[in-house]
Amino acid sequence: MMVIADTSGVAKTPTIVIRAGGGVVTRLDRHGRREVLIIHRPRSKDWSFPKGKCDSHDESYKAAALREVLEETGYRCAIGNRLTPVEYNDRQGRRKRVHYWEMAVLEGSFTPNEEVDRAKWVTFARAFEKLSHKRDRRLLAEVQEIGISDAEAA
Repeated sequence: MMVIADTSGVAKTPTIVIRAGGGVVTRLDRHGRREVLIIHRPRSKDWSFPKGKCDSHDESYKAAALREVLEETGYRCAIGNRLTPVEYNDRQGRRKRVHYWEMAVLEGSFTPNEEVDRAKWVTFARAFEKLSHKRDRRLLAEVQEIGISDAEAA
């Protein structure tokens, strides 16, 4: 967690920000078309990108992103372009800051788990339709604009 100090001079309770990392995982299909991995979280009943909280104050956003993608999807990934961080209030009303990276699969396969019951490789057009949150669609648009990342091309 990160505490953001208020410098306005007015005594306030510090805002705690939950630190998290995540990945927008892409690949080229057998026809050379770009696909993106989206996940379904049954507890939240949403389609999104893999992400999760930093394990400790010392874990970097990047390390958390790689670990969470592996834990939630079963894919070990190479990290590519850093994307624009996302901030929002979580379901408990806490402020959450998620740093995302574009990623490409090195190895692995998806197995349903406690947090994620489905993972789908879909076209960008289909992902725009399926993603539950506007913030995820903005990330997808950013990845689409970037084009093929160094991680994906490797």
